[in-house]
Amino acid sequence: MTTPEEQPEETGPAAEAAPAPAEPAPAEAAPAEAAPLTTDIVAGQGGVMTDEVGVVTGDLTLRSELTGAEVVVRVQYKDADEWYVVTGAKATLKDPADLEAVHAVVVGILNRPEG
Repeated sequence: MTTPEEQPEETGPAAEAAPAPAEPAPAEAAPAEAAPLTTDIVAGQGGVMTDEVGVVTGDLTLRSELTGAEVVVRVQYKDADEWYVVTGAKATLKDPADLEAVHAVVVGILNRPEG
């Protein structure tokens, strides 16, 4: 019978150091916030309905903002300080890259420079 001190020394691949313990998976990064998209528009007849002040008309700036997965479209009188939420213009996006498409659609609907 052999004692632990008398065990033959292992050689070959089995003698290699055991693999390092698996590192924990990195925590999922928070979704990147997309920069707001802005476009100057001219409201059509009837203007743009907002939650805060009702209808706004004339030369406006439209801004689509993404916070987390929520997109909100806001409007302001061109060069003013106050922004107003466009009524009904809130949605949840599955992919932040979709913000550009949403913004383009909203601009296409609300920009009516010829009335």
